Amino acid sequence: MRRRVVLAGVLALLPGAGFARCEGVVPSQPVQNRDRDFVGLGLDEIVARGWIEFAAYENLPPYSWEEGGEPRGIDVGLGRIVAEALGVEPRFRFVQSGENLEADLRYNVWQGLPLGAGENVVANVMLHVPYNPDFACRVEQVVFTGQAYVEKVAVAYREATYPDGPPTPPYFRFDLVGVQNDTLADFYLANFAGGQLNANIRRYPTMAAAMAALDRGEVSAAMGPRAMLEHGAGEGVAVGEPSLAGLAVGQWTVGVAVHHSHRDLGYAVDDAIAAALADGRVAALFEEHGLTFAPPDR
Repeated sequence: MRRRVVLAGVLALLPGAGFARCEGVVPSQPVQNRDRDFVGLGLDEIVARGWIEFAAYENLPPYSWEEGGEPRGIDVGLGRIVAEALGVEPRFRFVQSGENLEADLRYNVWQGLPLGAGENVVANVMLHVPYNPDFACRVEQVVFTGQAYVEKVAVAYREATYPDGPPTPPYFRFDLVGVQNDTLADFYLANFAGGQLNANIRRYPTMAAAMAALDRGEVSAAMGPRAMLEHGAGEGVAVGEPSLAGLAVGQWTVGVAVHHSHRDLGYAVDDAIAAALADGRVAALFEEHGLTFAPPDR
């Protein structure tokens, strides 16, 4: 902790050194009549209380979901790793996804739910937050930390249909492909080759539903995040990463988010995840769920 404070002081003395990463990025406009800047609890208060609350997306296997009242998933495992490092009990608040990531962060990290929409509080840490440098510079109310793994766009396919390996998008001029509605895979395929694939795209409310359709043979392939595909793959279904021409963002780093006023908590969370990456506990979470682990570039 002390080393970070000293480093921050040194950077402050170097012209432009501490701000080069966000140079040219315009922060988002503050929300009118927003709450005070200091919300939630700091690290010492969490430790004294004896438990830490994580916001986790509901019904998002293999990352986070409830089964028989028990929280499960990769992100839930990360939360438990962090809680163990802090010496407190982990608690999980399952939340719905909003219209975009910024809304999810506003409701769960730095402002709370709108009046009348439920308990107007924030969680201590939000799980499953993709990291993007420009977005991190725009959303000043949040500290993006704890980068834990890399998620990649992949294709699940029936091996009997494609014995030579995963199909590339041109195959879907003739074969049906399933996607989750309004996702990166959906937008990519819908715009591929000037929209030539649209007639063969089948859209589902969740990735799990798309994978179930693939298992039933209703589609020949499905496209989405690799971990979701692997989690839903049944007998005779394989997952691969074919060449995806024109896809600007084919992978992203996943971490966590905390309120900007609680950087001490952010450091502690990041240290706990870094230690779990180093000793193999994060990789073991993926192995436990039968998933491929891709480490982040930290």
